[in-house]
Amino acid sequence: MSLNPATPDFAALLGTLLPDDVLRPAGPRYLEEPRGRYQGQAGVLALPRDAEQVSVLVQAANRARVPVVPYGGGTGLVGGQVKPDGPAPLVISLERMQAVRGVYPTENVIVAEAGAVLADVQAAAKDQGRLFPLSLAAEGTARIGGNLSTNAGGVNVLRYGNARDLCLGLEAVLPTGGIWHGLSRLRKDNTGYDLRGLLCGAEGTLGIITAAALKLSPVPAGIGTAVFVVPSSEAALELLALVRSHLGEGVSAFELIHRQGLEFLQEVMPQVRLPFAAPPEWCVLIEAGLARGLDPAAALEDLFAAAAGDGLALDGVIAQSDAQRQQLWTMRESIPEANRLVGSISSHDISVPISRIPEFILRGREALAALGPFRINCFGHVGDGNLHFNVYAPKGESRDAYKPRAGEIQAVIHDLVHSFGGSFSAEHGVGRMKTGDLERYGDPVKLAAMRAMKAALDPNGIMNPGAVLRG
Repeated sequence: MSLNPATPDFAALLGTLLPDDVLRPAGPRYLEEPRGRYQGQAGVLALPRDAEQVSVLVQAANRARVPVVPYGGGTGLVGGQVKPDGPAPLVISLERMQAVRGVYPTENVIVAEAGAVLADVQAAAKDQGRLFPLSLAAEGTARIGGNLSTNAGGVNVLRYGNARDLCLGLEAVLPTGGIWHGLSRLRKDNTGYDLRGLLCGAEGTLGIITAAALKLSPVPAGIGTAVFVVPSSEAALELLALVRSHLGEGVSAFELIHRQGLEFLQEVMPQVRLPFAAPPEWCVLIEAGLARGLDPAAALEDLFAAAAGDGLALDGVIAQSDAQRQQLWTMRESIPEANRLVGSISSHDISVPISRIPEFILRGREALAALGPFRINCFGHVGDGNLHFNVYAPKGESRDAYKPRAGEIQAVIHDLVHSFGGSFSAEHGVGRMKTGDLERYGDPVKLAAMRAMKAALDPNGIMNPGAVLRG
């Protein structure tokens, strides 16, 4: 279906419908994405203050058949927040809609607008003695609407689930401009199709989330953090089972880290303090939040003793203070930035069944070795099956010399993931970067259903065209 650009005449029409300060020139930050793979465009940039103004914008765009690109914090890694080609879109940024509308401690619920920064939502929950557990490296700039639209993951999925799992209700503007007033705080509401679940993860292709009711949790009375050196990825998986048997549902994070990631930190971010003088081949970062009366440091010491006795832990560091805990997390959260500074040939955000992670790592290495002497940085949220399996040029050689082979490398890895019954996109979404992968690996019946839902909810195809489903 043909779409029209957001022209000056269209901007003038919007100017008659909205207050003067809603429309702005589109600065560079609205047209870029973190990895620099896409350069966006904008015919008009709008910064609405409430759902009613979003509705006016979307209704006008739908009537004029102008494409709409929702914009949150701009931290997405698959190009969903920019439109590089086709008719220039209306970009709608939710950044002015930052209010926390209410915190309900007895219900363990917070209601926040889509433009609220994730870290601010965490802080508002903390002020009421509660925890909003979604946590990721970009939480200082990522916004709640984008987190939900991409079904963001992060480090606490093992215990608390993805963004979709933390959402009870939504307020959203649908593609024809209607406002869905679905900000339910109910945990049981069995009244038909789950529109909330549908919009979470739709990446702005089925509507614009304007506010959300989100689940909170009690703040653990004590938090323990440790890094254990493990002899292999197989041992890491066995250790995960042992950790769960010792700490139960208190385990919130179990992060696998390979030596290559630590060496990258030494190379390009030497200011980041590492817990071991020599980077081990494999280690895991473990965090547990325990109830009152339990000592997390003592629990981790008992765990290490048991793990060492079973040959699953060779060495370990247990944080003795909040500062030491933060140092361990700074190490983990700095790995993606070090990766960026080194520069990958091809990066892969994948998931496979947890029990098959060691086999996948082995076979992935073998497949890449057949292509060349590449370096691999394998790390991630192994507790939920999500690995970042990133490929780099041999040490001392230029990435640019190998970049033409990125497609070949990605196909090898994604084909292998598919053969394992895994996903080529564990937590970053599809965006524009992975639409071809969705067509190649997606179930045909699921894809047909997705296209049918898109056509039903967005008959003119205005919402984030080219993202998730190719136009």
